[in-house]
Amino acid sequence: MSQTILITGASSGLGEGMAREFAARGDNLALCARRTDRLEKLREELGREYPGITVSLRALDVNDHDQVFSVFRAFRDEFGSLERIIVNAGIGKGQPLGTGKFDANRQTAETNFVAALAQMEAAMELFREQNRGHLVTVSSVTAVRGLPGNVTTYAATKAGIAALSEGLRVDLAKAKSPIKVTTLYPGYIRTEINEKVRNTPFIVDAKTGCRAMVKAIESGKDECFVPTWPWTPIGFLLRRLPVSVLARIF
Repeated sequence: MSQTILITGASSGLGEGMAREFAARGDNLALCARRTDRLEKLREELGREYPGITVSLRALDVNDHDQVFSVFRAFRDEFGSLERIIVNAGIGKGQPLGTGKFDANRQTAETNFVAALAQMEAAMELFREQNRGHLVTVSSVTAVRGLPGNVTTYAATKAGIAALSEGLRVDLAKAKSPIKVTTLYPGYIRTEINEKVRNTPFIVDAKTGCRAMVKAIESGKDECFVPTWPWTPIGFLLRRLPVSVLARIF
């Protein structure tokens, strides 16, 4: 049966890629992002390829927290219910701490963590009303350890998302709630956010990466490294390496 899936940050990158994968599965889509022109283009393409689905669009700046709540509710009212909400919107800015680039790190922290919190709050309000739903949060393989340089703040925000998601799973388990929460830890997937980064190990193209993400989401597991190979064993090792070794690797 088709589901209605809300994806934030759907105008490019992983959000756009996941939208394409879910559309191919026959799911209806509630897509939001700041760049509505790109959303319109995506809707036109999906409408031609998959005429049986409904694709609804809304403008959303996730740093406008009131707008997050209003957009999520508007999508719910339009479709009647939302089966899955994917908290995907984020940025990759960041600079080493103490180098005079606080604004870049603050923007990353606000967009990747505080705005993600707002999205999770809005999603859970709807799911608790429905007493069902599947919340998906997009963390990162960088979340498993503190990392140096330009990645320090980014990795910390992704670790925060993972911790929020785990705490929510505990809360829902205590309440014996049917609501599910899945955390994704993507490895290196080539998108606009990292298109200028070279010599990235084990990187895969966006289609391969997004297909792996959707497969992981559909599995319903609590946590998934994606693609599974090689990021599951890499994640296992990263969690256990001493700081001295991390300093040499990164």
